[in-house]
Amino acid sequence: MAFDSFRDWLDTLEKAGELLRVREPVATELEITEFADRHMKSPGGGRALLFEHPTINGQRSPFPVAINTLGSWKRMALSLGAASVEDVAAELGSLMKAKPPTSLREAFKLLGTALDLRHAKPKRVKTGPCQEVIHRFDTPPAPGLGTAPASGAGSGAPAGTSPSSVLPSPSPLSPVPGRLFPTLRDLPILHCWPLDGGRFVTLPCVVTRDPDTGERNVGMYRMQVYDDRTTGMHWQLQKVAARHGRRYYEKGERMPVAVFLGGDPVFTFAATAPLPDGLDEFLLAGYLRRQSVPLVRCLTCDLEVPANADFVLEGYVAPTEPLRDEGPFGDHTGYYTLPEPYPVFHLTALTHRKDAVYPATIVGIPPMEDFYIGGASVKLFLPIFKMNFPEIVDIALPAEGVFHNLVFVSIKKTYPMQAYKIMHGLWGMGQMMFTKYLVVVDDDVDVHNTSEVLFRLCANTDPQRDSIFTQGPADVLDHATSVIARGSKLGLDATRKLPGEGFHRPWPPLIRMDEAVKAKVAGLLAAQPARRAES
Repeated sequence: MAFDSFRDWLDTLEKAGELLRVREPVATELEITEFADRHMKSPGGGRALLFEHPTINGQRSPFPVAINTLGSWKRMALSLGAASVEDVAAELGSLMKAKPPTSLREAFKLLGTALDLRHAKPKRVKTGPCQEVIHRFDTPPAPGLGTAPASGAGSGAPAGTSPSSVLPSPSPLSPVPGRLFPTLRDLPILHCWPLDGGRFVTLPCVVTRDPDTGERNVGMYRMQVYDDRTTGMHWQLQKVAARHGRRYYEKGERMPVAVFLGGDPVFTFAATAPLPDGLDEFLLAGYLRRQSVPLVRCLTCDLEVPANADFVLEGYVAPTEPLRDEGPFGDHTGYYTLPEPYPVFHLTALTHRKDAVYPATIVGIPPMEDFYIGGASVKLFLPIFKMNFPEIVDIALPAEGVFHNLVFVSIKKTYPMQAYKIMHGLWGMGQMMFTKYLVVVDDDVDVHNTSEVLFRLCANTDPQRDSIFTQGPADVLDHATSVIARGSKLGLDATRKLPGEGFHRPWPPLIRMDEAVKAKVAGLLAAQPARRAES
């Protein structure tokens, strides 16, 4: 199901009883975070929130703020136009297993699959709602602009900035004496946590391009607002955009960057999905929404963004410019990420819909909205994992592991040391390289039941025999590693041991009740309320 706009998505949530409107003024400084955190930690993820009158330093913003819109399994399924995320995963799995037809019936079935895929490729359009209001920054910032401390983000900008509106219609932002609108400081960007270094754009879909191959990437990298026209660009060294950036630095060329927010919620999901390097995220988005993503060319850089996005930030990163400290930031690890140097993004144009809604999220001590987004990625790409490792039954990333810190895998074990094969294989696949603790269990274990996995882990392992330490890349956000981006990993084999693994004792059976007895007692228990009512 394709959503024509972010407001269309919000309308769908409201009709489903999944949206709470907050009509009172709520501050973008900390207060929206506290609202959202309470909902995200409610059973099932609470509800999506639409703050109709957010304030920036006490002044009402003309743009509403929406948060937690993907923060439940139901909302994730709605965003994908399906009854459940598992249904989408099953459909993708059948596509992955498609084989050449051996009969006319199979040929027609495969044709149907191909017709479904005709929408995957994005299409170019001349213009779109994301450019209904255009503000270009054709003159350099006034002297002193760009040196404001990050902690001052969100305060009034000095006079002298001169964005020019290309459209004749007035901007929906109300002007303030001595100030032209809008700039980054005028968007309802959140200051999420008390010790954050400033305001952070938390749901930016960042578009970059490989200068050698022309391949596009859409990633999600937080952006700290430094001043009216600059932000940090927190692409970590293992990310695709960072690789693109290194090539621009080597060439000495200015790197074009475009950032969009809003539009169809599947764009956000695609930007966070663990796709292989070189595979266009807009292809995945088109497949999931069953409609081609309309792309419009940016006005000040040679990149394309979805025509139905809510906001677009056009700009560049300069290879000759020194890196700048970014942070602190209250991160998905549950701790603050301390300041580290990152590239600076310069704004050259800001465009938006007339009825734009600013989408945001927060991260912190789990569970948060990102748990459902990351969990949906695991479910969706499980069929691809199974193509590489057919013995895998299921994979789970418990909320307590904040994504890849802790991974549970169940396998159908048929030969000795198979659990270790899975450990090494998964550590070599994309972002699974960041997994610190990997627990492998047998196929009769529900990996989504953490209590059940821990029971098998404690019962089925001898710590020295069934564990393996190795070294590898670490998440740069992991504050526990002695050296940034490098750390150790622990694999635990909690499967039933085989004689070929040096285990020569009888393996005891798991305690289970006779099925006939269970059925009889269940019937007796069901009859109890009726008997009490009769008496």
